[in-house]
Amino acid sequence: MMNSNRRDFLQKLSKGIGASALASPFASYAANLAQQDQFAHINSLVSQLGEPLQQGRKLGMALVGLGGYAKNQLAPALQQTQHVRLAGIVTGTPAKADEWMAKYNIPKANVYDYKTFDRIIDNKDIDIVYVVLPNSMHAEYVIRAAKAGKHVICEKPMATTVKDCQEMIDACKKANRQLAIGYRLHYEPFTQEMMRLGREKVFGNLKFLEASDGFKAGDPTQWRLKKAMAGGGPMMDVGIYAIQGVRLVTGLEPLSVTAQFAPKTDPQKFKDVEEGMYWQFEFPNGITSTSTTSYAAGVERLYASAENGWFELRPAFGYGPLKGMTSKGPIDKPVVNHQAMHMDGICKDLIDGKQLPKHITGEEGIQDMKIITATYQAAETGRRIKIS
Repeated sequence: MMNSNRRDFLQKLSKGIGASALASPFASYAANLAQQDQFAHINSLVSQLGEPLQQGRKLGMALVGLGGYAKNQLAPALQQTQHVRLAGIVTGTPAKADEWMAKYNIPKANVYDYKTFDRIIDNKDIDIVYVVLPNSMHAEYVIRAAKAGKHVICEKPMATTVKDCQEMIDACKKANRQLAIGYRLHYEPFTQEMMRLGREKVFGNLKFLEASDGFKAGDPTQWRLKKAMAGGGPMMDVGIYAIQGVRLVTGLEPLSVTAQFAPKTDPQKFKDVEEGMYWQFEFPNGITSTSTTSYAAGVERLYASAENGWFELRPAFGYGPLKGMTSKGPIDKPVVNHQAMHMDGICKDLIDGKQLPKHITGEEGIQDMKIITATYQAAETGRRIKIS
């Protein structure tokens, strides 16, 4: 006999698909995707999801990798979340383990290093892991986490190759675990408003967009400047925000790309990766976009011009506060903790036994990687590259 949790889940799917999608943090995007295929896949959803996680408790999260983003952004945000808590850590540095155990009251049983990581399969206190490692390590630890029976959030970019992205998706499907990507801005109010303005054509049809993100990279020994670890330079780090920006505002996928590498003003520092890139997308309906990313100078803007006005965020992609303006006046939205909203949004869906919306899953991550791959190819060949 079907138990009450599963029965309730099916009833919610069959009675409230549209309402639940519109209530999500990524309303306009998620609603369109959900309405396309959820009714057709109710049976497969049940088999994939199993039972909803226990209601009335926070999920336990383990952070895999305790670098700057985990230390300065994720861990503090987990002190503000409603649906998930910091329950464990994975680190290869004993001193970090001691520091985090003391600071966040993490029990020794929930502390792992990279050799003992697979033992997490036996830890019922940890429901989900967040992989915050250098890009080249994402695939290995997402796959290992899935095999250990844990849901996964993987920091962006999802991986360094399309092949790795697909293997990550396949591993999570095989294990019946869900995979999310660290697109924190998908849950951020200013970004959502930019999406609404673009997709609802508040200022008429879109004509062109500009999206750029860059900063001055400091330490020349950091892993981000090593291609073997990062997969590339600023395109693989902050350039992905510019790609996301134009995709989110238009609600469309680019058809083709032309691109150029920026000159290397510091050849020694950037001997292994690009110092910067410029690229141009062509979208359906004659919409175009131009973008820049750089490790040599700061830039942070998302701008859209339409038939009857314009709208922008500047700053657009950092940890906040973001600021927005339109040709009719300022964008007034609440300032939130991006990471807390992002992790809470994902974990609330997991607690409720829902399939994560496509915009936050590996399907979104692999699409970005396909676009990035085409953009590098365009810069290397000097040709216009079609994006499949």
